[in-house]
Amino acid sequence: QVQLVESGGGLVQAGGSLRLSCAASGRTQYRMNMGWFRQAPGKEREFVASIKWSGSSTEYADSVKGRFTISRDNAKITVYLQMNSLEPADTAVYYCAANTRAWSGGLYSENQYDYWGQGTQVTVSS
Repeated sequence: QVQLVESGGGLVQAGGSLRLSCAASGRTQYRMNMGWFRQAPGKEREFVASIKWSGSSTEYADSVKGRFTISRDNAKITVYLQMNSLEPADTAVYYCAANTRAWSGGLYSENQYDYWGQGTQVTVSS
């Protein structure tokens, strides 16, 4: 089993920044691809960003391109989501997820992930 723990969420004003972290533990695998998803109240969970195990490939949802950056530190088995120019529409619970299979098609679908964190709340005030 792999455990994922997110941190870094909070309340921020529009235009501000936050950095989310996701630390993996347990039977972690070096070649775990990672992703971030979010779920706003009354909406389905949606893809935000993903990163290949090597860090050599990243993918982003159109709504966050140019504002969010996903990165990872394999020595710490931690993935980050730097969020800049935050908007009220970014308010959601943010989830970290791990894929232990091949990097395929950018990993946009929830079904491609094997493990999930408990989520961290991000609230952006106008």
